[in-house]
Order: sequence, then structure tokens, then C-alpha cells
Amino acid sequence: MLYAEIKSTIQSFDFNQISEERKSVLQPLVDFIQNKTSNRQEIRLNLICTHNSRRSHLSQVWAQTAAAHYNIKDVSCYSGGTEATALFPMVAETLMLSGFKVKTISEGSNPVYSIKFSANELPIIGFSKTYDDDFNPESGFAAIMTCSQADGGCPFIAGAEKRIPITFEDPKVSDATPQQKQIYQDRSLQIGTEMFYVFSKIKQ
Repeated sequence: MLYAEIKSTIQSFDFNQISEERKSVLQPLVDFIQNKTSNRQEIRLNLICTHNSRRSHLSQVWAQTAAAHYNIKDVSCYSGGTEATALFPMVAETLMLSGFKVKTISEGSNPVYSIKFSANELPIIGFSKTYDDDFNPESGFAAIMTCSQADGGCPFIAGAEKRIPITFEDPKVSDATPQQKQIYQDRSLQIGTEMFYVFSKIKQ
């Protein structure tokens, strides 16, 4: 059961706003998850961006939440970067605005966050790491490239069963501007809408 505030956020998701062109970009992810579900196999998604600081975390959190919402079993969502930096604080703030409960577990140059979408589900652990960090799966996962730099700069992801580019514009362009909060919120809601669209397509 998702938190009420998140349920209220997802009521604003309109799949009709996703263009046909964008739906064709999302289709390989639908196919990957459907294939695993039909064969009763575990579904591991590793959402990858350059710095594992913004888009990859938003994608990881929304994908895991969508799996819970549509009751798709055995889904584990991870995130990573081509380098480790830190989860950008505005991402945590943006998720809280959508109803997630975010707690800082440890401070420092690369803080660790607990991100909860439901009172009775395990939290998502959010911190910046490389895609091949020990925290992430070693094999049998789909590598979802959420930024074109990581997609272009990583021709090979070791252990990935499938590689799927689903790129999003970087909300970082709005940092230190008055539009920052709005642009992060817009990007988060776009990612949320698309991840929920993907999981809504899965037949069990």
C-alpha cells in the first residue's frame, strides 16, 4: 500500500501525454519485464547515469514504486553511474514533495538515504555509486541508460543481459536558478509517469 501522498501524486500521471515515439523507446523495457514475469524469473533493473546523482535515482525510485503499485513480483531496482559523486540533495527534496519519506542514514561527501514509498515495504537505499559497485547485481540485469553521456560513454556494461537506452533531460541545467524546484519536479513526474506506464503494460 503506497503512502496516500504518493497515491495522490500518481493520480496526475497521464499516459496519453506520452508520445507514440516515446512509447516505442519504452517498449524494450516493457518486453524485458514481461518476458521475465511470464517466465517467473526475477527482474533486476540497473538504472545508469553518468554521476548517479539525479536521473538514475529518480528512475530507480519510481520504477520500484511502480512495481509495487501494479503488484509485479520479484522486481529489484538499482542505480549506478560511470563515476560515483553524491545523490543531489534536490532529488531527495523532490521525492519528498511527491510523498516519499526520505531519511538521511549517514552524512558526508556521499550521504546515504533511506527512501520509503510504503509503510510496510523495505526502503530504497539511495547513494551514489558506480554501476558495477558491489551493492548492485553482477549479472542477469537490464542496464537502462538514463542519460546519453552514459549511453555513449559506456559501450559495454559487464553482466547486463540487455541494454536499454531511455534517456531523460538533465534537471541539473536549472541548478542555481529560480526555476530549479519546478524543473526537478517536472522531470521527476515525467520519469514517474513513464515508469508507471511501463509497469501498467505488464500482464501477469
